[in-house]
Amino acid sequence: MTILSSPTRPLVFDSAAQEAFLNLWRTYDRLRVLEEELFARHHLTAQQYNALRILKAAAPEMLPTLSLAAKLISRAPDITRLIDHLVAHGWAVRDRRPENRRVVQVGILHAGNELLDKIHEEVRQVNQRQLGHLSPEEQRQLIHLLKLARQPHEPEESAWR
Repeated sequence: MTILSSPTRPLVFDSAAQEAFLNLWRTYDRLRVLEEELFARHHLTAQQYNALRILKAAAPEMLPTLSLAAKLISRAPDITRLIDHLVAHGWAVRDRRPENRRVVQVGILHAGNELLDKIHEEVRQVNQRQLGHLSPEEQRQLIHLLKLARQPHEPEESAWR
Protein backbone atom coordinates (compact mmCIF):
# COMPACT_ATOMS: atom_id res chain seq x y z
CA MET A 1 0.00 0.00 0.00
CA THR A 2 1.32 3.41 -1.00
CA ILE A 3 0.35 6.51 0.91
CA LEU A 4 0.62 9.96 -0.61
CA SER A 5 0.05 12.78 1.83
CA SER A 6 -2.12 15.74 1.01
CA PRO A 7 -3.07 18.87 2.93
CA THR A 8 -6.41 17.38 4.00
CA ARG A 9 -5.81 13.62 4.22
CA PRO A 10 -3.46 10.97 2.92
CA LEU A 11 -4.23 9.27 -0.40
CA VAL A 12 -3.99 5.50 -0.11
CA PHE A 13 -3.31 3.20 -3.05
CA ASP A 14 -3.42 -0.59 -3.20
CA SER A 15 -0.34 -0.75 -5.41
CA ALA A 16 2.16 1.31 -7.37
CA ALA A 17 0.27 0.31 -10.55
CA GLN A 18 -2.95 1.75 -9.13
CA GLU A 19 -1.16 4.92 -8.02
CA ALA A 20 0.39 5.33 -11.48
CA PHE A 21 -2.94 4.79 -13.21
CA LEU A 22 -4.81 7.20 -10.95
CA ASN A 23 -2.08 9.81 -11.40
CA LEU A 24 -2.37 9.36 -15.17
CA TRP A 25 -6.14 9.77 -14.96
CA ARG A 26 -5.86 12.85 -12.73
CA THR A 27 -3.26 14.40 -15.05
CA TYR A 28 -5.50 13.79 -18.07
CA ASP A 29 -8.41 15.43 -16.24
CA ARG A 30 -6.38 18.53 -15.35
CA LEU A 31 -4.94 18.90 -18.87
CA ARG A 32 -8.27 18.21 -20.58
CA VAL A 33 -9.90 21.21 -18.88
CA LEU A 34 -7.62 23.55 -20.82
CA GLU A 35 -8.54 22.12 -24.22
CA GLU A 36 -12.24 21.85 -23.37
CA GLU A 37 -12.31 25.60 -22.70
CA LEU A 38 -10.75 26.26 -26.11
CA PHE A 39 -12.91 23.85 -28.08
CA ALA A 40 -16.13 24.98 -26.37
CA ARG A 41 -15.54 28.49 -27.73
CA HIS A 42 -15.66 26.98 -31.23
CA HIS A 43 -18.59 24.58 -30.59
CA LEU A 44 -16.30 21.55 -30.75
CA THR A 45 -15.23 18.69 -28.58
CA ALA A 46 -11.71 17.30 -28.57
CA GLN A 47 -12.95 14.25 -30.49
CA GLN A 48 -14.62 16.39 -33.13
CA TYR A 49 -11.42 18.40 -33.51
CA ASN A 50 -9.46 15.15 -33.81
CA ALA A 51 -11.89 13.90 -36.48
CA LEU A 52 -11.50 17.12 -38.49
CA ARG A 53 -7.70 16.82 -38.38
CA ILE A 54 -7.90 13.22 -39.60
CA LEU A 55 -10.25 14.23 -42.41
CA LYS A 56 -7.94 17.10 -43.37
CA ALA A 57 -4.97 14.72 -43.55
CA ALA A 58 -6.96 12.36 -45.78
CA ALA A 59 -8.22 15.10 -48.12
CA PRO A 60 -9.04 15.21 -50.92
CA GLU A 61 -10.04 11.60 -50.27
CA MET A 62 -13.02 10.75 -48.10
CA LEU A 63 -12.81 8.15 -45.35
CA PRO A 64 -15.27 5.41 -44.52
CA THR A 65 -16.92 6.12 -41.17
CA LEU A 66 -15.39 3.05 -39.52
CA SER A 67 -11.93 4.01 -40.77
CA LEU A 68 -12.33 7.48 -39.28
CA ALA A 69 -13.49 5.97 -35.98
CA ALA A 70 -10.46 3.65 -35.90
CA LYS A 71 -8.06 6.57 -36.35
CA LEU A 72 -9.43 8.68 -33.50
CA ILE A 73 -7.21 9.11 -30.46
CA SER A 74 -9.96 7.87 -28.15
CA ARG A 75 -12.86 5.54 -28.87
CA ALA A 76 -16.02 7.20 -30.17
CA PRO A 77 -18.98 5.12 -29.03
CA ASP A 78 -21.31 7.18 -31.23
CA ILE A 79 -19.35 8.04 -34.37
CA THR A 80 -22.62 8.80 -36.18
CA ARG A 81 -23.48 11.58 -33.73
CA LEU A 82 -19.94 12.97 -33.94
CA ILE A 83 -20.20 13.13 -37.74
CA ASP A 84 -23.73 14.58 -37.51
CA HIS A 85 -22.27 17.50 -35.53
CA LEU A 86 -19.52 18.14 -38.11
CA VAL A 87 -22.03 17.97 -40.97
CA ALA A 88 -24.57 20.20 -39.17
CA HIS A 89 -21.92 22.91 -38.76
CA GLY A 90 -20.89 22.67 -42.42
CA TRP A 91 -17.39 21.41 -41.57
CA ALA A 92 -17.76 17.97 -43.16
CA VAL A 93 -19.86 16.07 -45.66
CA ARG A 94 -21.04 12.47 -45.71
CA ASP A 95 -21.75 10.41 -48.78
CA ARG A 96 -23.33 6.99 -49.27
CA ARG A 97 -21.92 5.20 -52.28
CA PRO A 98 -24.61 3.88 -54.65
CA GLU A 99 -22.65 0.64 -55.14
CA ASN A 100 -22.75 -0.08 -51.39
CA ARG A 101 -25.31 1.93 -49.41
CA ARG A 102 -23.99 0.51 -46.12
CA VAL A 103 -20.64 2.30 -46.48
CA VAL A 104 -20.73 5.96 -45.48
CA GLN A 105 -17.81 8.12 -46.58
CA VAL A 106 -16.89 11.33 -44.74
CA GLY A 107 -14.82 14.24 -46.00
CA ILE A 108 -13.80 17.68 -44.78
CA LEU A 109 -15.27 20.80 -46.35
CA HIS A 110 -13.62 24.18 -46.90
CA ALA A 111 -15.26 25.53 -43.71
CA GLY A 112 -13.72 22.67 -41.72
CA ASN A 113 -10.28 23.50 -43.08
CA GLU A 114 -10.84 27.17 -42.29
CA LEU A 115 -11.82 26.33 -38.71
CA LEU A 116 -8.68 24.22 -38.23
CA ASP A 117 -6.53 27.03 -39.64
CA LYS A 118 -8.30 29.59 -37.45
CA ILE A 119 -7.73 27.72 -34.18
CA HIS A 120 -4.31 26.24 -34.97
CA GLU A 121 -2.37 28.82 -32.95
CA GLU A 122 -4.82 28.63 -30.02
CA VAL A 123 -4.38 24.84 -29.91
CA ARG A 124 -0.60 25.24 -29.98
CA GLN A 125 -0.80 27.67 -27.06
CA VAL A 126 -3.01 25.28 -25.07
CA ASN A 127 -0.52 22.46 -25.71
CA GLN A 128 2.23 24.75 -24.43
CA ARG A 129 0.18 25.52 -21.30
CA GLN A 130 -0.47 21.82 -20.79
CA LEU A 131 3.10 20.50 -20.97
CA GLY A 132 5.39 23.37 -21.89
CA HIS A 133 6.69 23.57 -18.33
CA LEU A 134 8.49 20.25 -18.95
CA SER A 135 11.86 20.37 -20.66
CA PRO A 136 12.16 18.81 -24.13
CA GLU A 137 14.01 15.86 -22.55
CA GLU A 138 11.27 15.39 -19.93
CA GLN A 139 8.65 15.51 -22.69
CA ARG A 140 10.54 12.79 -24.63
CA GLN A 141 10.78 10.67 -21.45
CA LEU A 142 7.06 11.10 -20.81
CA ILE A 143 6.22 10.12 -24.39
CA HIS A 144 8.43 7.05 -24.08
CA LEU A 145 6.85 5.95 -20.78
CA LEU A 146 3.31 6.49 -22.08
CA LYS A 147 4.07 4.40 -25.17
CA LEU A 148 5.48 1.64 -22.96
CA ALA A 149 2.43 1.75 -20.70
CA ARG A 150 -0.12 1.36 -23.51
CA GLN A 151 1.89 -0.87 -25.86
CA PRO A 152 0.40 -4.23 -24.75
CA HIS A 153 -3.11 -2.74 -25.04
CA GLU A 154 -2.69 -1.06 -28.43
CA PRO A 155 -4.08 -2.87 -31.50
CA GLU A 156 -1.40 -4.14 -33.89
CA GLU A 157 -2.66 -1.92 -36.72
CA SER A 158 -2.64 1.26 -34.60
CA ALA A 159 -0.54 4.19 -35.74
CA TRP A 160 0.06 4.86 -32.03
CA ARG A 161 2.23 1.76 -31.52
